[in-house]
Amino acid sequence: MSDLSRCLVYGAYGYTGDLIARLAKEQGLAPVLGGRSESKLKPLADELGLPSLVVGLDDADALDAALADFDVVLHCAGPFVRTSKPMVAACLRTKTHYLDITGEIPVFEACARKGDAAAEAGVMLMPGVGFDVVPSDCLAQHLKSRLPSATHLTLSFASVGGGTSHGTATTMVESLGLPNAVRKDGVITPVRMGKLSRNIDFGRGPTAALGIPWGDVSTAFHSTGIPNIEVFTKVPAAAVRGAWIGGFMSPLLKTSFVRGIAQKRVEAAPAGPSAEQRGRAFTMLWGEARDGDQAVSARLKVPEGYTLTAITALDIAQRVLAGEVKAGFQTPSMLFGADFITTFDGVEREDL
Repeated sequence: MSDLSRCLVYGAYGYTGDLIARLAKEQGLAPVLGGRSESKLKPLADELGLPSLVVGLDDADALDAALADFDVVLHCAGPFVRTSKPMVAACLRTKTHYLDITGEIPVFEACARKGDAAAEAGVMLMPGVGFDVVPSDCLAQHLKSRLPSATHLTLSFASVGGGTSHGTATTMVESLGLPNAVRKDGVITPVRMGKLSRNIDFGRGPTAALGIPWGDVSTAFHSTGIPNIEVFTKVPAAAVRGAWIGGFMSPLLKTSFVRGIAQKRVEAAPAGPSAEQRGRAFTMLWGEARDGDQAVSARLKVPEGYTLTAITALDIAQRVLAGEVKAGFQTPSMLFGADFITTFDGVEREDL
């Protein structure tokens, strides 16, 4: 595996970028830490004894000059719906492989549309190398292998403990009032938020789960070819009712006033779950593939989401630098296979 010296971790001073930088240091790796704010980047780089590079995303020439020294970018600066476009464009111009930790459907789809251009440039675009979407993508591929004729895929997850980072919460605020999304007959289709709910057994009996516009609505289709996909997450039963009501209030939720109030609450909260919280937490995933009356299902237990993101993102960056690359748009399971997630400590998969 590579020492990551030719990897730029961009957005390293964000909550998840910081976790990735610290884990790299623990593993004896030395990526270059990047970001647009020197005042935020330099203290982290000095503390960890890692090289750093200050560059913004709004100066294409400066960004191109910066990326010329790297083989891969691990992009951690969200919200990715705003930041991924200039970074992807720069990677294509400089022939630098692109990885990120997004879970945003528009980002996955934008990268997929750039697949042919990336293949022509000899560049790999692999968004979603963290909790979004490594475990669920591998689970989807596993279910597809068990039922190759599957026409419908349902994925879901339940976080046990842990919390939410400022970056994730900000993305959620920017999504207030927007619809849920599903894949229907191969096409991403909006659905009123709160309309889709069901009970799912994550291993401790059925519990309420709400349909959400998770990244797998995009990626699982590219990975498996299954044309109908829905994604759910465990929520308190009352939240299902709240989301159903909220679905009718989308014009209000999209106003700058409401989003401004929500963002202030985000900024007043801790930056993300503490190391102690993350150490106690874990995530359960459940998935089902169906074709008519035939169905297969499985559960997957993985470490807490942010912890897993740091682990899988660093592993994939090392693999790319070691030559495990396929030019064009890729998902984790397309390149590394359904069993990739099972190679990490703390992961258990059970066929049901």
